[in-house]
Amino acid sequence: MNYLEIIKIGSNLLKKNQIKSHILDSEILLSKTINKSREEILTNLGQKLNDEKILKFNDYLFRRLKNEPIAYILKEKEFWSKKFIINKHTLIPRPETELLVDKCIKIYKNREISVLDIGTGSGCIIISLLHSMKQSKGVGIDISKKAILIAKKNAKKFDLLNRIKFFNKSVDSLFNKKFDLIVSNPPYIETKNLKNLSEDIKKYEPIMALDGGNDGLDLIKKVIYKSKYILKIQGMLALEIGNEQFKKVSKILFDNNFRIKHVIKDYKNNIRCILAINK
Repeated sequence: MNYLEIIKIGSNLLKKNQIKSHILDSEILLSKTINKSREEILTNLGQKLNDEKILKFNDYLFRRLKNEPIAYILKEKEFWSKKFIINKHTLIPRPETELLVDKCIKIYKNREISVLDIGTGSGCIIISLLHSMKQSKGVGIDISKKAILIAKKNAKKFDLLNRIKFFNKSVDSLFNKKFDLIVSNPPYIETKNLKNLSEDIKKYEPIMALDGGNDGLDLIKKVIYKSKYILKIQGMLALEIGNEQFKKVSKILFDNNFRIKHVIKDYKNNIRCILAINK
């Protein structure tokens, strides 16, 4: 069987399972199977596969047919033009979060600051920030020990272990220092809405990184309240929020003596990130 034939078989099976990106996914799974780029595959479609590789491809395909996200099968996801190691203990980084990173880098790029990332997961936010902010240092915290292990692997991969420390801590933990910038992409989905998520998210991504409680604001409230005490005066809190949460989150910020400095809209024109100053 050659590359073209196996891509077609994979694509057709994925299509029957209502997987929209069926052709691309089949190509990516073959790329993973034979450890060659998609471009290399598409310019050598007549190349034959041995039985061992066909079995390996079928294994990946079966996982994708069960709605397992491609990123978990590959064990990596591109974010901010870098390939981050991920697994089922970390959320898959999303394009919206890149908008938050972009804005923070524009504000702080040439400054020497201290950064705290609350709920760091794979570490993609703080690592992307400090990769560009060469003079700065940071701390990433997460309640998942297994997520912290992945974040450390990513920091090592990008040679940043000397400037980032990761801790298995909750947002309620005590800190003996204050930060210039706190970033967080906390869980913000209402518990009752978790059942409405697509199969690949609700079956595979870590629920504790998605579940924001009854109103979706449990963790957001904690992050804001804690940030009030561990941000320097005029320090900034950069927060990713859910759709239609802007008014409620704005009020919580205002009640905790924050002043909103910037809002960031996503690709569908919804406000998804708020940057606020600690007055």
